[in-house]
Amino acid sequence: MSKCSVGLLALSSLFLSTAAFAQEKIKVGVTATLEGTYTVLGEDGMRGHQTALNVLGKKVGDKELEFIVASTDATPDSAVRAVRKLIEQDKVQILLSPLSGDEGIAVKNFAKTHPELTFINAASGAQETTYVDPAPNFFRYNMDGAQWQVGLGKYAFEEKKYRKIATVGEDYSFIYTQVFGLVLEFCGAGGQVTNRQWVPLGTKDFASVIAALPDDVDAIYLGLGGADAVNFLNQYQQAGGKAHLMGGSIMIDQTILSSKGNAKNALVGTIAASGQADTWEDPGWQKFVKAYQDAFPPNKRFPSPSLLATNYYGSTMALILALRAVNGDLSNNQAKYKEALAKIEIDAPNGKIKLDANRQAIGTNFVTEVVDDGKGALFSKVVKVIPNVNQTLGYDPAVFSKIGLPSRTVPECKKY
Repeated sequence: MSKCSVGLLALSSLFLSTAAFAQEKIKVGVTATLEGTYTVLGEDGMRGHQTALNVLGKKVGDKELEFIVASTDATPDSAVRAVRKLIEQDKVQILLSPLSGDEGIAVKNFAKTHPELTFINAASGAQETTYVDPAPNFFRYNMDGAQWQVGLGKYAFEEKKYRKIATVGEDYSFIYTQVFGLVLEFCGAGGQVTNRQWVPLGTKDFASVIAALPDDVDAIYLGLGGADAVNFLNQYQQAGGKAHLMGGSIMIDQTILSSKGNAKNALVGTIAASGQADTWEDPGWQKFVKAYQDAFPPNKRFPSPSLLATNYYGSTMALILALRAVNGDLSNNQAKYKEALAKIEIDAPNGKIKLDANRQAIGTNFVTEVVDDGKGALFSKVVKVIPNVNQTLGYDPAVFSKIGLPSRTVPECKKY
C-alpha cells in the first residue's frame, strides 16, 4: 500500500473518530424568562438549573450533556420562537421549557408538531397545559397553580376565620389556575369571594385597582409576581392599605421577599400556599438550599431558593435521571427515554414527585406564613404540609371536569 493510501486511511480514521466523538453529545435546549416582568423569576430558575448540574453532573454514560439557553418574556409567541430556534438552528434533542403559564400552553401545543422530541416543562403552572388534550411527549414535574393553592382556602376559613375575601391577579392562565384552586377550597368551606380584579402583566399603575378594592372584606388575595407584585405593594402602602393579605405562590417566594425597599414588609403575616416553604426542616430540602447557596455569591442569589429555582432543579433532575436510566438511548423517536420519564419518581427538594396518566406531577404542597427572621430578612414559614396532591385536587374526576377550566369567572364561588 502506498504512503498516500496509508495517509488517507489515517485521515479517514481521524474524521470518523471525531464524528463519533461529536455524536456522544446530547443537546438540550433550555428557556427562561430572562426579559420582561418575570426576569427575576427566570434568573432564579436558571440558578436552580445550574445547581442541579452542579449536584448531578452533565455526563450520561459516555455521553456529555450540552445545554443551550434561549430567552423569553412570558408571552406565548416568545416561547414558541425560542423553542423553534433551539430545534431548528441549534438542533437540540430535548427541551427544558418553559417558565410561565401561557408559555406552557403554547409549548405543549408546539410539542405535538415534534413527536420525535421530548419536552420537559421547566416551571410553568397553567392547568390547561396537561389537563386538556395533553401532548404525549410533554412531561411536567411540578404541580400546577391550583395544586399549589391546596390547603390555603381551608386554613383561611377555619384557622384565620376569614369569611369574605377579594382577589387581585394577573390576567393570564397561571393566575387563573391559582385563583381557581383558592376559590374552590375557600368557597367550599363556606367563604365568599366578593370581588375579582384582573390586571395585565407589566402593570405599573395600580391606583384604580386599589381604589376599587372593597372595604368589607377580611383579606385581599394577591396573585401577582415579579415587578407587578413589587409595584402593587409600594402603591398599596402609599395608599394606606391595611387589610390582611393572602398570597399566591409567586407572591410570597424569595423573588418578592428579597426585593429592595420596605414595601415587602407589608407581607409579614401573609398566609399563602406553594410547592415549597423556606423553613421546611426536611433534610433533602436543607441540602438543596445549601447547594444553591454554595453555588452563587450572596449578592448574586436569594437567601433561599425561589419556587422557580426549585422547579428548574426538579425538572433538570428528572431529565438527567431518566437519561441515565436508559443510558442516553434516544433511538426510535426517544421511545425508551419517554417511557422512563413517565415512570420515574424523583426525590425532589420539595418532596417526592411522580406523574399521573397525563404526565402531570403529583406532589407535596405547603401552607405558609411570611415571617421576619429578626434580622430584616423575610421567609415563608411552614404552617402545614399536604402530601400527594393530584391535579383534580381530590375531587372525583367526573365532578372536577364539570367545574370548567380556570378563567376570570371560573370557578363560581360555591360548593361543588
